[in-house]
Amino acid sequence: MLIVQFVTPQIILSESYTMILLETWTTPFGLVPFDQIEDADFAPAMEMALDIALDGIAKIADDPQAPTFENTIDAQEEAEALLEQVASVFYTLAGSDSTPVREKLQREFAPKLSAYASAVASNAKLFARIEALWNSRKALKLTKEQERVLMLTHRSFVRAGALLVGVQATRMADIKSQLASLGTNFTQNLLSDERTWFMALGPDDLVGLPDFVLQVAQAAGVEKGAKGPVVTLSRSLIVPFLEFSDRRDLREIAYKAWAARGANNGETDNRAIAGETLALRHERASLLGFASFSDFKLDTEMAKTPKRVRDLLMQVWIPAKARADADAEVLKEIMLNEGGTGPLQPWDWRYYAQKRRQLEHDLDEAELKPYLQLDQIIAASFDCANRLFGLEFKQVDVPLYHSDARAWEVTRNGKHLALFIGDYFARSSKRSGAWCSALQSQRKKPTQRFPIVINVCNFAKPSGTAPALLSFDDAHTLFHEFGHALHQILSDVDYSAVSGTSVARDFVELPSQLYEHWLEVPEVLQKFATHAKTGAVIPPKLLTRMLDASTFDMGFKTVEYVASALVDLDFHEGEAPVDPMKRQAEVLSKIGMPPAIGMRHATPHFAHVFAGDGYSSAYYSYMWSEVMDADAFAAFEEAGDAFDPERAEALYEHILSKGGSEDAELLYLRFRGRMPDATALLKNRSL
Repeated sequence: MLIVQFVTPQIILSESYTMILLETWTTPFGLVPFDQIEDADFAPAMEMALDIALDGIAKIADDPQAPTFENTIDAQEEAEALLEQVASVFYTLAGSDSTPVREKLQREFAPKLSAYASAVASNAKLFARIEALWNSRKALKLTKEQERVLMLTHRSFVRAGALLVGVQATRMADIKSQLASLGTNFTQNLLSDERTWFMALGPDDLVGLPDFVLQVAQAAGVEKGAKGPVVTLSRSLIVPFLEFSDRRDLREIAYKAWAARGANNGETDNRAIAGETLALRHERASLLGFASFSDFKLDTEMAKTPKRVRDLLMQVWIPAKARADADAEVLKEIMLNEGGTGPLQPWDWRYYAQKRRQLEHDLDEAELKPYLQLDQIIAASFDCANRLFGLEFKQVDVPLYHSDARAWEVTRNGKHLALFIGDYFARSSKRSGAWCSALQSQRKKPTQRFPIVINVCNFAKPSGTAPALLSFDDAHTLFHEFGHALHQILSDVDYSAVSGTSVARDFVELPSQLYEHWLEVPEVLQKFATHAKTGAVIPPKLLTRMLDASTFDMGFKTVEYVASALVDLDFHEGEAPVDPMKRQAEVLSKIGMPPAIGMRHATPHFAHVFAGDGYSSAYYSYMWSEVMDADAFAAFEEAGDAFDPERAEALYEHILSKGGSEDAELLYLRFRGRMPDATALLKNRSL
């Protein structure tokens, strides 16, 4: 490793590091040279990238030439290119393979990046150039996409506080810096709680657990350095444990630990962070002239107003709660018949729901799971993309950031489209959940760039050479995230600002949730659902039972989701609550939350909302998009073929290729001819 000394206006850096993060990489596909990057490289690279970006912004602002789209909008993207490059690599690693060093760097980078964003937003001369372009846009002879990019750029500056001056501008910068740090701390606290807790299982603790759960628990025990199997807080392990363990006392311990993430007092407690975050968001919205943070956030989304969001959520909540209440009575009866006592508890629901599923659908997860191999479900997702959009996937051997990750080159008609990376297994260094991100987004201007897309999941890793097995929910998650990936891969726009998933938050989940529908197409499962030991295709009767049961327990699933969405909305719709946990309890009481069902994401571990602003006051987006995805897949059903070429081409042409280059509502109208209502959604959920 080189010894480099670099002097910036801010700091003298003198330590062992390389500047490879700032280079133009000549690697295959332009992929990050992960095998050449050390953690020591990030701090100096980030410092230099920030300086380069600030210098570039200053040159644009001070340009004596009259503003044009090229010397102002295009130039800003180029000025920030290296900063984007460094940040995309770092945050990919920080989320997927965290270390104490990377966590420390996250905490250091958060206020610096926030300060940079504030400096750009408050650059009066830069905004004056953008404002001049905006005011003269009709005379500029811009393309439709350029008009869109200009509008989005102007709007983002205004929403960032470009029109604020004096004390208000200073306060806005301070708020954004504090929010950035709070979001980082929230994430790291949650990760700490998730990776440190586990429950060792002795021989008497295994009763009821099928082989696939035992294998995963054994593998988790190896990772934790335990002498035998353990239960962790990974969803892919704790959920099947709650479904199958006959030990009610252990189910209670595990569930309470899972529910208490971020609320264990001490240094990793997130409750105070949540309260401070909500207060700062409200103040931010007020400075910009909005009545609430919800009004601010939804102003740019399809929903537009909190009222429209609440109306949709309540339209779904009422039948979902009715279904859940009825289901609770059935589960209670099963519990009492088996000698259980006391009321039905949250750690009981999944256990007795699994028994009910066996009784009503003759479907046992242990019987089904060997037919859902990870590699086969990956192959199924690729095959559907081939049949719908002509995509081809070839696995390639390139250096990646972790041995669990794999890469595929994506081509269409023999032409390179993208590099796709899949990182599927849970590990203690990875934050929970599943997500899609891009190391590089597609664009044609000012220079062509192909997307490099990553899907990250947290599926349970098997022990030894055993194949990884998924639940049906896990398989849905894989298809969901790959739907996001397709939105990036098939993007065909000029500018990265509107590329791929750069769309309204309540539109971004349409491609992902729509893609899940193809997992349930019988001919797909008949081809790819093969037994891990025998290779036999899933029997027709088992397939029928599995699909018939796809809406089983939908009352529970809908209630836990909508409750979280309603709490999120309430938090941001008016004055920020002084005590978020008290407000959460009040909301749940008001809507009549069934006592045996917990929120899918309670406040202290609600990373969607508190790890950053992305889904704040926007967790409803999944439901909003589901209204569209149910209606969109109905278009294929109406055509009589899940792979209808005409509908597939329309989906590509009007939605997947367009990114955010046009208004989301217009794109959907072109695809479907009308806007949907919740009828198809309620039907699909059997509510």
